[in-house]
Amino acid sequence: MGLDNHQNINHKRCGVAAGAPLVIGLQPAAMVDHYARVDRALLSRIPGEPGGSFPVDSKELKFILDEVINSHKFDSPNGGIPLKTIAGGSVANTIRGLAAGFRISCGIIGAYGNDDEGSLFVDNMDSYGIDISKLRLKEGPTSQCVCLVDEVGNRTMRPCLLGAVKVQANDLTASDFKGSKWLVMRYAVLNIEVIQAAIKLAKQEGLLVSLDLASFEMVRKFRLPLLELLESGTIDLCFANEDEAAELLRDDENTDPESALDFLAKHCKWAVVTLGSRGCIAKSGDEVARVRLIDTNAIDATGAGDLFASGFIYGLVKGLTLEECCMIGSCSGGCVVRSIGGEVSPENWWWMYEQMQSKGLHSPKKTEELCLQDDGSFHLVHASE
Repeated sequence: MGLDNHQNINHKRCGVAAGAPLVIGLQPAAMVDHYARVDRALLSRIPGEPGGSFPVDSKELKFILDEVINSHKFDSPNGGIPLKTIAGGSVANTIRGLAAGFRISCGIIGAYGNDDEGSLFVDNMDSYGIDISKLRLKEGPTSQCVCLVDEVGNRTMRPCLLGAVKVQANDLTASDFKGSKWLVMRYAVLNIEVIQAAIKLAKQEGLLVSLDLASFEMVRKFRLPLLELLESGTIDLCFANEDEAAELLRDDENTDPESALDFLAKHCKWAVVTLGSRGCIAKSGDEVARVRLIDTNAIDATGAGDLFASGFIYGLVKGLTLEECCMIGSCSGGCVVRSIGGEVSPENWWWMYEQMQSKGLHSPKKTEELCLQDDGSFHLVHASE
């Protein structure tokens, strides 16, 4: 595959300062997510059982998209639009949240294909002022995923990853990390070599490393490599949900969230276990915090954990207490579930700012800026302090 970096992008057009981004995200494969509100009848016509994640090939992906576009009549809360296509992936969601909602300078490392989906991913990241200079253009397709949300908010995921381009370990260089302070990653055994290479280079450059445990299925099937990674002492911040935490300690007598938190905190400077409707618990050294879930009108849980990470990392960047980091994470996680998909609307960012203000939390100034885009349209962003 050919290798190139995305060139000639004006990163200053939305006010992003020149220089290395404070936070850099590693998402080896760029991804485009297709979201739709669906009814159960449509789910019965697509490959695999409803719920969960089931890989599909390119023909099956096209069939599903055609079914949604041509046959889907479910009236969604977002105005009945049958399909919403955005740049996706857990790390991309977190980085976009930090840049868009918290005005933290961010960049992303990865690879995208020479197709429309690759261009969409790059353009979406760039529209939020994210440094895309470390995205590599490669010959081949960009990853895609169909995310179908039913009437009660349950998700059915159909990823198409076969043959998709991605960054390899030998693509990375020290210059990818130089000058940044944080590296954000998500655990995936297929990416373990690039994860290990990124950690080595990041540590050489003095970065703190954040790792999300991805899914309970990933932890269950590939627990040993994950344990080795955690016990290496190179992970500074770890996020796990309750199911992932239980899988991590499945051979132990105690698999409760508190025991998992203690295990993670033994190896990481900061450890967080999210508890769904019961909020989250976090630990750093001897300090422990427990925060309730913020009340919100949840439409779709996609991206809740990713945006929780955005808020938590923002709190760490600002030097806030562990409890304050958790509270901000609860606010940012709560704002993304108010609409479909992992991209937060300006209205929902304002909702988050209001929640933060009501709780006396540190937040970016509520100063509106409209940035002119290449197509002549305007994009709403918020100026940082």
